[in-house]
Amino acid sequence: MSRTITARAGRRAAAGGANRWVVLVVLCVSLLLVALDATILHVAVPSLTGSLNPGSTELLWIVDAYPLVCASLLILFGTLGDRIGRRRVLLIGYGLFGAASALAALATEPWVLIAARALLGVGGAMIMPATLSLIRTVFPDRRERATAIGIWTAVAAIGAAAGPVLGGFLVEHYWWGSVFLINIPLMALILPLARRLLPESRGVAEGPWDVLGALTAAAGVLGCVLGVKRAGAGEPLLSVLTAGPLLAGALLLVLFVRRQRRRPHPLIDMRLFSRAAFTTSVGCIVLAMLALVGLELIAVQYLQLVLGLSPLETGLRLLPLTFAAMAAGATGSYTLRRIGPRRMVGWGFVLTAAAVLLLTFMGQHDRPLLLTAGFVLLGFGLQTTLFSAYESMLSEAPPRSAGGAAAIGETSYQLGAGMGIALLGSVMNAAYGPGLDGVPGVPAAASEAAANSLGEAYQVADRLGGAAGEALHAAARHAFVDGLHLTLFVSAGLLLAGAVMALRLPRVMECPVDVEAAVEEAAAEAEAAKAARGARAVQEAKDVRAAGAGPGRVPGQPADSPDVRGPLPDAGPAGTMSGAATTGGH
Repeated sequence: MSRTITARAGRRAAAGGANRWVVLVVLCVSLLLVALDATILHVAVPSLTGSLNPGSTELLWIVDAYPLVCASLLILFGTLGDRIGRRRVLLIGYGLFGAASALAALATEPWVLIAARALLGVGGAMIMPATLSLIRTVFPDRRERATAIGIWTAVAAIGAAAGPVLGGFLVEHYWWGSVFLINIPLMALILPLARRLLPESRGVAEGPWDVLGALTAAAGVLGCVLGVKRAGAGEPLLSVLTAGPLLAGALLLVLFVRRQRRRPHPLIDMRLFSRAAFTTSVGCIVLAMLALVGLELIAVQYLQLVLGLSPLETGLRLLPLTFAAMAAGATGSYTLRRIGPRRMVGWGFVLTAAAVLLLTFMGQHDRPLLLTAGFVLLGFGLQTTLFSAYESMLSEAPPRSAGGAAAIGETSYQLGAGMGIALLGSVMNAAYGPGLDGVPGVPAAASEAAANSLGEAYQVADRLGGAAGEALHAAARHAFVDGLHLTLFVSAGLLLAGAVMALRLPRVMECPVDVEAAVEEAAAEAEAAKAARGARAVQEAKDVRAAGAGPGRVPGQPADSPDVRGPLPDAGPAGTMSGAATTGGH
């Protein structure tokens, strides 16, 4: 028993020692790569469309394959990391991510790029929960963990917002495939560093890993996100291609929950969802991402296609959002201690909603000051919300379930992102398409083709030429801006709903004693004290021998007296004394 406790305490000490901040740096670089890949493709979509000529459905799959696959596999790989080691799963994810990046960069057909994006999703599903669960175990103290999560969320924001900037630079100077190619040297650098520096970390390994349950969860999430994506692409909600995946996914998730409740050693402890703070935090993450990702994709199209900015200029316009998010992450730990999770999440949602409503004043002409102010408020508000929601969610989960809790959080993140693209895309299409009906001089077939997207409308207008082309071009711009305004109002409503939801979070940031950590540390200290006593006994015996009046005698002992000491006891393992010395010491 003592050996088991000592081993566990040793693992904790190795994970939470002086090098824990170095571990955080490695984990943040890992997250940076995954976050970059989620947004770096957005500014490359026009260039990619001209090179590969994907259809509208293929283009949606190119954009959505990564978050779709990643979201569906997070629970599988998060719980697998709890069993076989989070570091091991992370290293495998690095290798797969690099190989998939090479395949995506060299793709010459849309289906190849879709497959590569799906493989990137598999790699991302291995990396993302491992980084967050390792933070949970490396930083057992909640105050330090809050600081670490603040840095982690700030890096995620940097990656997401820097993606368009870096992507714009690469597309302008090279070709669209370079946005994937840059992952390879970065992975080649981080893989050996992670193997050398990251500690291995596992959760409870009791009972067999529930393979069937993990696959059920993956299929359920995949079905739900796929159904939402179909709806976002314009498919009728009650059609087989939309309602079928939605219903199948929901049914599989219900079966997964029931299975986990019955099993003695479940993949995910469903009792976590009985805690209001955990469930509310997950819901806030979904709402925040639902509003952010859909808006970001639409904003990139607005900057490029309505305002006529280049990809690099588009990325630079988004930099204020990055800096604001960095500031929110850097100050998040202090703010959380001062005002508590409830007010931090709630006011973060309110601030973000105010930023979204401010952006409704955007029109067909450039207003840089308005955009900058809106993006600063948007970045600070959303990052404040995400930081506090993640911190509250992880603090509610015990260390042994860190992988499963991190997987739930990341699934919520990716599910919210996929739903945001689908939901806000549907709202955008519902407002944009009717605005192109009945344009003077434009045939019905041309109007129908132009209704697919603003970029396609410009292509149709260029082919028509003359007065009809100019009329279609102007109508498409006007319809897109109207659709953008409606989308912003819907997003503001969702964000205000998140502010109401945050009322269920705790008022203050509680820092209870980690009982498990305290027991393990006390056991480790007891073992260390025992070893020290044994070492002292050995040294004292040697001192007595060295100070003797002669061989085999103690000071003051007559020369003809028998040797009362006998041989020195042998030193046992770990510096303890064996035999009579051990018995006497206890």
